[in-house]
Amino acid sequence: MSYITVREAAYKWNVSTRRVQFLCSQGRIKGAYRFGKSWMIPETAVLPNARRKEITPTLPMPRKSPFLDMTNLYNKAGEAKECAEMLVNQPEAHALFEAQIALRRGEIDRVYEQARYFLRAHSGFYAILGGGMLLAQCAIWRGDFFLWKEAKKHICEAPCKDEHDRELVSLSIAIIDSSIYDNKDFPEWFKIGNFEALPGDAHPAAKVFYIKYLYMTAYDIATKQRRIEGVEGLALMRMLPNAIEPMISQAVLDKTVIPEMYLRMSCAVAYYYSGMQERAILQIDKVVKLALADGLYGFLAEYVRHFDELLEQRIALQDENAVVAVKALYSIYRVGWARLSAQVREKVNVVELLDATERQIVKLCAFGYTNREIAMMLYTSESTVSHAITRILNKTGLMSKKDFAFIV
Repeated sequence: MSYITVREAAYKWNVSTRRVQFLCSQGRIKGAYRFGKSWMIPETAVLPNARRKEITPTLPMPRKSPFLDMTNLYNKAGEAKECAEMLVNQPEAHALFEAQIALRRGEIDRVYEQARYFLRAHSGFYAILGGGMLLAQCAIWRGDFFLWKEAKKHICEAPCKDEHDRELVSLSIAIIDSSIYDNKDFPEWFKIGNFEALPGDAHPAAKVFYIKYLYMTAYDIATKQRRIEGVEGLALMRMLPNAIEPMISQAVLDKTVIPEMYLRMSCAVAYYYSGMQERAILQIDKVVKLALADGLYGFLAEYVRHFDELLEQRIALQDENAVVAVKALYSIYRVGWARLSAQVREKVNVVELLDATERQIVKLCAFGYTNREIAMMLYTSESTVSHAITRILNKTGLMSKKDFAFIV
């Protein structure tokens, strides 16, 4: 008799591996036997019909938020495993939390499998939102436009009970769009920092995405893609740390590790693009220490495109092996993000044609820095920057560096 693995059976029957393992442990799959820590299943076996007595009521999430890892459930760097074990008696919450930590680690195949599990179950409101958000992140890493659309469709189908739920769905869609720097769909109440429509458990995550919204606004102003009367250039970008620093202090006090990491990194980005590299490095080093404690390499990989070699250098100072893993993940993330962004925003995808230094020069040019200023920031000569700009124009087919803002 031929046998198949749990994963192969799950794919064949279009269910989760967790479901197959459960059925095996209950003796529901005829002929299945344990082999080591897994199960072997007869190739001819069929998926048993569900029995009503085995259906257990869905337990409510321990926090009213689709971002469990951004709540104080994860309250100490280096203890993600211990935090997950505390949720073992709440299977849905346990699976969602583990999937979110897997995302921070860059384990995208695992994240994809878990996201499918939540969306097939279609149980709790927050589980569906969480599953949809995870699926959207998988779409970014894979550069999959159709998976991106599917993720948003699932979120829109979440069973809302009241207006607050509908507001959270609206915000979730805007958050997904913000991943590719599209900030036009954030609700008006959110744009002014009013979180009254959200449950308190969702506030730590809301602060992270609110700062991201402000950063995107500052970016648009700095690159002259948006105009606000009385605000121009890097004025708003230079003010951002003044808003972020108090939020970092609150995140530390609240013991919310992931929001602290995001806020510190956002602060570092604002400092860096404002020409304050030393202050940026202070924040980067603190984030790297937090991330490495639990191997959250995927989180770090998502920020390499902002700092390029600087972030890699700071990681290497703390862990030379980690920087290798982050570089490998970034090479995947960069291609996926660029491809998806180009498809969704209907722009020409030319970023992949540029090397790390050229991408950094493009961004700094977009912010209005002169060749001399860029040379000082990158510790190189003005002629080197000038030659690089010429290469970039030749590679991309753009007419002048004024057009750089439209490709990053």
